[in-house]
Amino acid sequence: MKTVQVKRVSNRREMDDFVRLPRTIYAGNPCYVPDLEADIRDTFDPRKNAGLDFTDIQPFVAYDGEGRAVGRIAGIINHRANQKWGTRNVRFGFIEFTDDARVSAALLHAVEQWGRERGMTRIEGPMGIFDFDKEGMLVEDFDRMGSMVTIYNPPYYPRHLEALGYTKEVDWVQVSVEVPREVPAKYARVARLSGEMFGLHVRKLTTREVKQGYGRKVFRLLNAAYAPLFGYTELSDRQIDDYLKRYIPLLDWQLLPVVENEQGELVGVAITMPSLSHALRKTGGRLLPWGWLHLIRALKWKREDKAELFLIAVRPDYQGLGVNALFFADLIPIYNRYGFTRAETGPQLEDNIKELSQWKPLNPTLGKRRRCYGKSLSPGPSPAERKEADGTPDNETEKNK
Repeated sequence: MKTVQVKRVSNRREMDDFVRLPRTIYAGNPCYVPDLEADIRDTFDPRKNAGLDFTDIQPFVAYDGEGRAVGRIAGIINHRANQKWGTRNVRFGFIEFTDDARVSAALLHAVEQWGRERGMTRIEGPMGIFDFDKEGMLVEDFDRMGSMVTIYNPPYYPRHLEALGYTKEVDWVQVSVEVPREVPAKYARVARLSGEMFGLHVRKLTTREVKQGYGRKVFRLLNAAYAPLFGYTELSDRQIDDYLKRYIPLLDWQLLPVVENEQGELVGVAITMPSLSHALRKTGGRLLPWGWLHLIRALKWKREDKAELFLIAVRPDYQGLGVNALFFADLIPIYNRYGFTRAETGPQLEDNIKELSQWKPLNPTLGKRRRCYGKSLSPGPSPAERKEADGTPDNETEKNK
């Protein structure tokens, strides 16, 4: 490869290259779980992604001298996050590249320059617009299968980042457990006491309840519980409605317990699902013509023996009162009934001791470490100066509609 050219995605062909590049990077890799290509396209469409109400985003594609796509990346400026945390950060996400230092350097330089032009002083990633997007570059356990909510990448990715001067911001780890045949005595005891002392109880929702307002209550609880976590920004009502529309058809309400107090107030929620990793691999990232069938079968007949523990959230004033034990006491018998022998959490911050300690009675193992990298940017022109100089719109997404 003699030259590398990085282009801002501005037409359908370039977006096709952006979306389809992982087919080349991960060809024959048994651990890679593809995103649905339609979901990737929707990320960059302001009509379909409410996060773009307060975020600038620009996808880039790298081409070699023969015009073949060899890398991709997206620059992301979440203005709401920068305001909340008092930062001027540009994020990078969706990064993929061949094992060529010129490609990775050109991609990251493009986002660094794009952010610098908009007055940003630091770059970090991989991250998405929102905390529930995929984040963190895999730095170990490359021989273990990924999931629908996590990034998988080849082992050479971290080496490239570190060679370019990127250093660790935070790490996330995932917790894996074997599902016990019986509820551990500690969970059973704490669950009983939390009911007797604090009037807490588990119940299951219905689709009708969720559509009629309870779904928004769940997401507002997530906003309250996760507010202090790294990079988190609260979901807007439009974002909440988008998530509900997207995920309600996928959920089995038996796997989504909520905890209420005596007054019927929501104080905790656990969101779990059957693993869709193998089903997504069968789709190849495409719902048509038959990809949807693989997902339906996985959801309906639960053909995998693994459950995904996407998240547990507890209202701050009820943390430490046994809410987590209520979840485990409820879910373990259901997991056994469904044939799940293993369960794995989503990524959890390595220094979130309170979150990680809740798994001790299940003899957990930690792994699949993912890292957010960061790097300071040298000063560049302010957004007003850049706009005056070249007339480029502040929101590149608007230009690419």
